[in-house]
Order: sequence, then structure tokens, then C-alpha cells
Amino acid sequence: MEAASKPSRGAGGRKGGEGKKKVPKSVKAGLQFPVGRVARYLKKGRYSKRTGVGAPVYLAAVLEYLAAEVLELAGNAARDNKKNRINPRHVLLAVRNDEELGKLLHGVTIANGGVLPNINPVLLPKKSSAPAETGSKSPKKKA
Repeated sequence: MEAASKPSRGAGGRKGGEGKKKVPKSVKAGLQFPVGRVARYLKKGRYSKRTGVGAPVYLAAVLEYLAAEVLELAGNAARDNKKNRINPRHVLLAVRNDEELGKLLHGVTIANGGVLPNINPVLLPKKSSAPAETGSKSPKKKA
């Protein structure tokens, strides 16, 4: 009867049934992006034969940082345009107005983003360099 009261043992001498609750790697790393999923994609992508345990954590952290940066700048662009929602135009304005993000996403086309407002200075009307004569002006009206 003693054998029946003992908890059953699992593989490697571990007690079965009374295991610790699994904590996701994202929670351990303090991230919102899924570390396990990034690890799976790194393995399935066959980028290398072997992948270190820290690589997916680092990559997930970098992706989370970039996403947060773009969302913050796009949110500011949306607020500048008096909108509550971020749309592709706001993402484009955020990316193109930021020097480093613009460099990173140089060759990227953002669908429905449009273009940055820009007028070439050559196309603007020239300002007259010489002041106009005072006699040629029309007489001022009194109020």
C-alpha cells in the first residue's frame, strides 16, 4: 500500500503531476514580443545550423523597440493631424521625418502612405531684390 500513496515519478526522476507552472520566455525577459515564436522562426528559417538561447531574446527586444518607436512617432503625427487613430499616412510621416528610421526604411514603400509634402525651391516664385518705387503704388485707403 505504500507504493500507491507515493506520487508517480516521471522521466528523469521528476515527480509527475506536481510540476512548476511554465513561465513564458517573454515574461522572463520582460518583453511583449513573443520570444518563443521568434526562436521558432529563427530555427525554421534555416539562417544557421545552430541558434544560441540569447539570440531570440535579443531579436525580440530589438523588434519590440523598433515597433514602439514607430508607433510613438506615428501617434504623434496622428495627434498633430487631430486624429485619434493611426493610419498609413501617419506611419509614413513618422518614418520619413525621422532621420534614423528613414535611413533604415529607405527603400520601403508604405501602401496608402503618400509622399512627404515638398516643393522644390526652384519652382517657388522669385522674390524681387530691388524695392518697388513708392510713387507707383496705389494710394492707401483711409478707414
